[in-house]
Amino acid sequence: MADSAATQDVSTLPLEELIACHECDLLMRRPQLADGERAVCPRCGYELYSQRTQVVRRSLALVLAALMLYIPANFLPIIRLNLLGQTSEDTVWSGVVNLYQSGMQSVAVVVFLCSMAVPLLKLLCQFLVLLSIAWNIGRGYGLLFYRIYHHLRDWGMLEVYLMGILVSIVKLADIADLSLGVGLACFVGLLLVQVWLEVTMTPHQIWQALSREDAHEGN
Repeated sequence: MADSAATQDVSTLPLEELIACHECDLLMRRPQLADGERAVCPRCGYELYSQRTQVVRRSLALVLAALMLYIPANFLPIIRLNLLGQTSEDTVWSGVVNLYQSGMQSVAVVVFLCSMAVPLLKLLCQFLVLLSIAWNIGRGYGLLFYRIYHHLRDWGMLEVYLMGILVSIVKLADIADLSLGVGLACFVGLLLVQVWLEVTMTPHQIWQALSREDAHEGN
């Protein structure tokens, strides 16, 4: 573990060899790390970044898993509700449609964007970025898609939608017979895989792999 970064005079160093701490703004030489090491700011102790192994391959596996979970998570029943002899099945997509048909078009659009459209766009951008690195093609497009992904990060809110589902289940449990569907398990799995992907796909290694001559070094 590299517990600190060099803090020697940096005024003559090229920009690509410098890094600034996100917490205290200390400017220092970018340390060279081996796999498994992490760089820590010598002034405030903030972790600057860590060097993970097999980032591209592991991230590709997680992206493919998330894409496979996407359709069942959004189109298979989340809950089955039996009330007064009538049974209904609710999915994420049916929730959007019901909101739209009940006159709440603006809410339906927001739910669709945050729970379905943006998460899918994020996964597709990540997939294309990782392919451009793994196959060493379309580097310019890879940079573009990675920038788009960063702009979309704050708009995907699967965890908020999941909390809404759980609150609804708790409130309806006393007035109707509820059973959980496969869609809920897929939705939770999709959320967990995306969180794991965020941790695995370290930004500094992806930017380095996209900007270097030989992208295979990032594999």
